[in-house]
Amino acid sequence: MFDLILACFAGIFCGAITGLIPGIHVNTAGAIIFASSVFLLNNFSPEFLGVFLASMAISHALLEFIPSILLGVPEESTALSVLPGHRMVLQGRAREAIRLVAFGGFGAILITILLLPLFIMILPPFYYLIKPYIWILLIFGSFYMIIRLSKDLKTFFWSLVLFLFSGIVGWVMLETPMSANLSLMCLFTGFFGVSTLIYSLNENSFLPHQNKFSKLNFNASLFRGIISGGVSGTILGFLPGFGPAQGTIIAQELSGGGTENSTEKFLTSISGLNTADTLFSLVAIFLIGNPRSGIAVYISQIIQDFTLSHLLFFIFASLTSVSVALILCLKIGDWLSDSLQGINYNKLTLVAISLMVTILMIFSILEQSNILFIILALLTSTALGLLPHYLGVSKSHLMGVLIVPAIVIYYIKFH
Repeated sequence: MFDLILACFAGIFCGAITGLIPGIHVNTAGAIIFASSVFLLNNFSPEFLGVFLASMAISHALLEFIPSILLGVPEESTALSVLPGHRMVLQGRAREAIRLVAFGGFGAILITILLLPLFIMILPPFYYLIKPYIWILLIFGSFYMIIRLSKDLKTFFWSLVLFLFSGIVGWVMLETPMSANLSLMCLFTGFFGVSTLIYSLNENSFLPHQNKFSKLNFNASLFRGIISGGVSGTILGFLPGFGPAQGTIIAQELSGGGTENSTEKFLTSISGLNTADTLFSLVAIFLIGNPRSGIAVYISQIIQDFTLSHLLFFIFASLTSVSVALILCLKIGDWLSDSLQGINYNKLTLVAISLMVTILMIFSILEQSNILFIILALLTSTALGLLPHYLGVSKSHLMGVLIVPAIVIYYIKFH
C-alpha cells in the first residue's frame, strides 16, 4: 500500500512539472513511461505505474491553467481560457482567476465521483446503443459548435474552412509513421501555442500589478459552473475528438449561459470539465472497456484486467491528487503572479516559443522522426493557428484536427 501512496505523490509532482512547462502534453510524458514500462515492470507493479500515470494526469489537468492564464501559453484543453483569464489578469485579479480554475477542477472531480453510481447504471447500455451513430453525432455537434460561435455568414464560412483544413492536416499527420503523441504534440504546439504567442508579440505588454487580497465569492453561478463542468467532462467521454474547447460550449448550455458572472463561471466550468474528463477517461475503461484518453490507453495496456477494485483505487488516487494539486495550484499561482509583475512579455514570449520548439525537436530526435517534415508540419499548423486571430473566429474550430479523423474512422468502422 505504501508503494502506491508513493506512486500517487510522485505522479502529482511530475504532473505539476509537465503542467507548468509550456509545450509538454501529459500524453507525451505518459508515452515515455509507457515506452519504458517493459523495464519498469521489473521493479514496480502494474498498479504502481497505473496510479502514477493517473495522478500525473489529474495534477497536470489542474496546473496547466497557470501558464495559460499568466503567460498565454495554452494547450488545446486550456486554449479557451486565455482571453477570460487575461481579462482578469489585466484587472489585477490573477489570484482570483487561479482560484476559480483550482476550485472548479476540484469541485468537478467531486461531482463526477458522486454521480458515478448513476453512470455505472445508465452509461454502458446507452453507449452501446449510440456507438454506431457516433459519427453522425460528431457531424451535427460540430456544425452546431460552428453555428453557435459564428457571428455572421462570413465567420461561419471561415470557421468551416478552418475546421475542415485542420481536419485534413490531422488526418495526414495521424497517417504518418510517427507516433500519435508526437504528431498531436507538433500540431497543438502550432495551433494553440506558437501561433498565439507570435500574435501576442504585436504588443509590448507587461503583467500589471496584481491585487494580493482578491476575494473569491462562492455563489450559485459558480456552483452551476462546477456542476456543468463535471457533467460536460462525462459527455466528452462519449464523443471522440471533442475536447474541452467544445465541452465548454456544452458546459455553458448546461449552466444556463447568461452574462451574470460569465467570466468567473466560464473559467470554473472549463477547469471543471478538464479534470472531470481526465477522471472519466479512466472510469470509461471499467464502464465500456474503451479508454478515452492517451493516459487511459496506457493504463489499460499496463493493467490488462481492469476490475472494480482498480477503479475504486484510481478514484481514491484521483481525489488525493486533485486535493494536493489544488494546494500546489494556489501556492505556485500566487507566487508566479507576484514574481512575473513588471517582466517584459515580449522577452518572456520569445523564451516560451524557443522552449516549445526545442522540446518538440528533442522528442522528434528521440523518436528518430524526419526533422524537416516536423518543421514543415509545425509551420503549417502555426500558420493555420494564426488565421483565427486575423479572421475574428474562434480557435476551437481547429479541433477539427481530431474530430474529422474520428468521423472518418467511426464511419468506416460501422459501414
